[in-house]
Amino acid sequence: EADVSETTVIRFAYALGFRGFSDMQAAIQQYVLESSSSRYAEPAPQAGEEPNIFTRVIERDIVILRQTLHQLNQQDVWRAVDWLLEADQVLVVGYRASYAAAHWFTFMLGMIRKNVLLIPFSGETEERIVSLTEKSVVMVISFPRYTKDSIRVAEASKRMGAKIIAATDRLLSPVSRISDIAFTTDINIESGHYSNASVINLLNLLLAGIEEKCGANNQTRMKQLEQLYSNWGTFEE
Repeated sequence: EADVSETTVIRFAYALGFRGFSDMQAAIQQYVLESSSSRYAEPAPQAGEEPNIFTRVIERDIVILRQTLHQLNQQDVWRAVDWLLEADQVLVVGYRASYAAAHWFTFMLGMIRKNVLLIPFSGETEERIVSLTEKSVVMVISFPRYTKDSIRVAEASKRMGAKIIAATDRLLSPVSRISDIAFTTDINIESGHYSNASVINLLNLLLAGIEEKCGANNQTRMKQLEQLYSNWGTFEE
C-alpha cells in the first residue's frame, strides 16, 4: 500500500533490527494477536440503557495501561533507573496539564534520594539549568498540548550535557525526538479532559525499579524521614 519496492521493505526491516522481512512480519503478527487478546471490551449497554460515562472512562484507562505494559522496553526502564540513582541531581519538568504528574514524581523520588528539584521555580529556571553537569538527569513530562517551555528546557539541558528522559505520548513528540530515553503511554480523553492515570502509572514503574535497586539505602533515608515527621508532628495520627 505504500507503493515501495520489496528491496525497500527488506532494508526497512534491517533498519529496525530484524534479520529480514519474515522476522518483522512475525513480530507484527504477534503484536496484533497479543494486543487483540489483551483488550478489555466494555459490555454493550442493555436495550434502553444509556452508556455510562464513568464505566467508559475506567475501561479506557484499563486498555491504555495494558497497551503501555505491552510496548514497555524493560531494558530502557532499568537504564533510566540507573541514571536516576547515579545522577548528581535530577530536574523534573512538566508544565500545564503535565505539571501534576511532574510534581508527584518529584515528591516521590525526593523521598528516595536527595537533590531532586522541580522546574518551574519562579525565576530560577535558568539558574537550575546552568548548574547541570554530564552526571545530571532531566526528566521531562510532556503530553498534549506540548508546551514550548518544556522543549526549551530539554534542549538547554542537553547542551549542558545532561541526560534527558522523556515521558510522553508518542515517539515522534517534540521532546521524544531530543531525549536519550523516551517512555510513551496514551492518554485518556474519554471524558473530554485528559487523565493522568496512565502517566502516573508509567512514572510509578521507574519508582518501583528505583526502590528495588535501592534496598538498605532507601530504608535508611525513610527512617530518617519518619523520625523528622514525628519530631515535627507532620501528620495527624
